Amino acid sequence: MSVITLTSDYGLIDYRVSAVKGKILSLKEDIQIVDISHDIQAYDLLQTAYIVRNAYSFFPKGTVHIISVDSFFNKSRKSILYKADGHYFIAADNGVLSLIFFDQKPEAVYEITLNNRFDDEVTFTSTDIFVPVAVHLQNGGLPEVIGRKFKSPKQLSFPKPVFNESERMVIGEVMYVDNFGNVISNISKSFFESCGIGSEKFIIKFRNLALSKIYDRYTGLVGNWQKEHEYHGKSAAIFNNAGLLELTIYKGNANSGAKTLFGLKVGENIFIEFQ
Repeated sequence: MSVITLTSDYGLIDYRVSAVKGKILSLKEDIQIVDISHDIQAYDLLQTAYIVRNAYSFFPKGTVHIISVDSFFNKSRKSILYKADGHYFIAADNGVLSLIFFDQKPEAVYEITLNNRFDDEVTFTSTDIFVPVAVHLQNGGLPEVIGRKFKSPKQLSFPKPVFNESERMVIGEVMYVDNFGNVISNISKSFFESCGIGSEKFIIKFRNLALSKIYDRYTGLVGNWQKEHEYHGKSAAIFNNAGLLELTIYKGNANSGAKTLFGLKVGENIFIEFQ
């Protein structure tokens, strides 16, 4: 089955998402279109990378992922195609693909050239460039037909945590806030464990608050399921499905979650002190 996914910062009020889907179907009727998200904050490449990185691997190999974030057309900016992990990713050359694959090298990178003729007019990148490329690939076409190998796509630096050995402290930062108000950091479980060798105790510090335990799931703090309701609103730290340290409020939401109650924003520091 041919699958094309869509990720954008278009929202669902305007016409853009339906226009992209309509264009796909006008070129290939027997295709499955899946929305990853259209609620990306405008031009937010870090948020885009987090969402796509944690979603794409659940799709079958050969899926084509269209990423329409910060993608408005400009002749001075290229459109590119990544082939990575058995999938194809189409985006503007704005660095978002380097954030998604910050820890692995793509199998191939192409500059999309099908719109490079002097008389080609591009009014909407997603319908005029991204969709024809995606459909070409899902029809079994070769990337070389619509592009040429590209050695210098734009690179962005993924924020990484650091370890202060003298103070035995990990310094990370908030990189994403999800729909439940959960605050996700850039501190991975593997980095935490490598820094904490020989230490059984630690304190997670943020703003003027602290936690001293990390659970492996959202429900980990519930000690008595007969009284589960008593744990609503309790704060906790977990390693989430992406293997990243996350601060959460049990059964919280966008208005009553960790972001609101802790007052944390993207870019703020989170500290872990080993004892």
